[in-house]
Amino acid sequence: MRTSRWQLWLLVLAITCCLAAPAVAAVKPAALFCDHMVLQRDAKVPVWGTANDGEQVTVAFRDQEVSTVAKGGKWIVWLKPLEPGEPSDLTIAAGYTITIKNVLVGEVWVCSGQSNMQWSVNGADNAEQEIAAANYPNIRLFTVARKPQPEPVDDCVGAWSVCSPETVGNFSAVGYFFGRCLNKELNVPIGLINTSWGGTIAEAWTSRPGLEGEGDFKPILERRDAGFKPNNPNQASVLYNGMIHPLLPFAIRGAIWYQGESNRSRAEQYAKLFPAMITDWRKNWGQGDFPFLYVQLAPFRYGNADPAECAELWEAQLKTLSLPNTGMAVTTDIGNFTNIHPTNKQDVGKRLALWALAGTYGEDIVYSGPLYESMSVEGSKIRIKLNHVGGGLLAKGGPLTEFTIAGEDRKFVPAVATIDGDTVVVQSDEVAKPVAVRFAWNDTPSPNLFNKEGLPASPFRTDDFPMITAGKQ
Repeated sequence: MRTSRWQLWLLVLAITCCLAAPAVAAVKPAALFCDHMVLQRDAKVPVWGTANDGEQVTVAFRDQEVSTVAKGGKWIVWLKPLEPGEPSDLTIAAGYTITIKNVLVGEVWVCSGQSNMQWSVNGADNAEQEIAAANYPNIRLFTVARKPQPEPVDDCVGAWSVCSPETVGNFSAVGYFFGRCLNKELNVPIGLINTSWGGTIAEAWTSRPGLEGEGDFKPILERRDAGFKPNNPNQASVLYNGMIHPLLPFAIRGAIWYQGESNRSRAEQYAKLFPAMITDWRKNWGQGDFPFLYVQLAPFRYGNADPAECAELWEAQLKTLSLPNTGMAVTTDIGNFTNIHPTNKQDVGKRLALWALAGTYGEDIVYSGPLYESMSVEGSKIRIKLNHVGGGLLAKGGPLTEFTIAGEDRKFVPAVATIDGDTVVVQSDEVAKPVAVRFAWNDTPSPNLFNKEGLPASPFRTDDFPMITAGKQ
């Protein structure tokens, strides 16, 4: 069939119009900005995403409307501090309008770590009853898809959901029970962002700049520089790149963390690595020293490993309390010697929440079990001074257990320990001139030292004798 001049003219006109037409609007918010989300109260709130260069983007929420122009394919606006209230819609307009529905304002916490944070409500104690009762429309859940990345990326995969019996089962149990406590005590919406991966090492969650400049981390970087392995999460920085960086700079109140099992054999290094990771997150998030609350590992028999490895990891975690605005939930009484995933996640979440309620939200409560403060030698005895004694020290179920004592030969033997006010006096007939005490210094202790509020004492040692994990990097 021959094309007429009229048809040819129409074709040329159509092509010309298409070429002259402006580019189609391409605005897209980051994955965190979707239906059912929670925005952090009392803070400047960033909203960001992608768009065509030069495209004007307008974000509206409640009585605020903020505009910007996309540069380099990206845009970001900042909303002024918000207060909790009824669910509202947030709109993003640029040629067309995206409406994000059912948005709440409240408290947002990041939940991260390895398998004990990933562990779902489905596997927790009384799972069936807990799931059936999980009707909390003001708690919202977001799980970041697990993806290692060789370089930092700007977005992730995930979606917010309303907490309900239909949605809570696969969510982090520790995260959920923590958020539930906060929701009940504070009576404000709670947003929980679960970004966790079982079996992972702390350096995978730390940015490369956060690892550089420290000699003890040089072997970590050398292992990473040997080549990126796409499906291996245990490489320096790859989980920071793929599962933390995409969250920046989302406004949050703080973070909770449960990890350390995979760094246990390098406990001495972890004493530097863990604080470095926390400092790295805080620097990159740009929200100051936000609360960082973590779980001290539960007791577990780690195969043929030296039992002191776990104790040295506990010490590294205890020492990390020297960083400002940190908190530690002790779990020596709720572990399982034969299961690295103890199922009592309710008390773990509650103990983390106690630190938040006291330190972050200003409640006048006892929030920690006894922690070692100092020692003094009194003849053949050593007196241990503890803080966080609450209403007083308590030996549950009989005489104090898990105390050992050593003289100058550094050989530790079982000791008799008694409570004397806010102190514990430790002695043994085998040690006439003691120099050091250790408490619960093995991976399967059954310590019974608590405060009267029912919170257990952390394992500790008073000495600085060489560590069995020394030099392991």
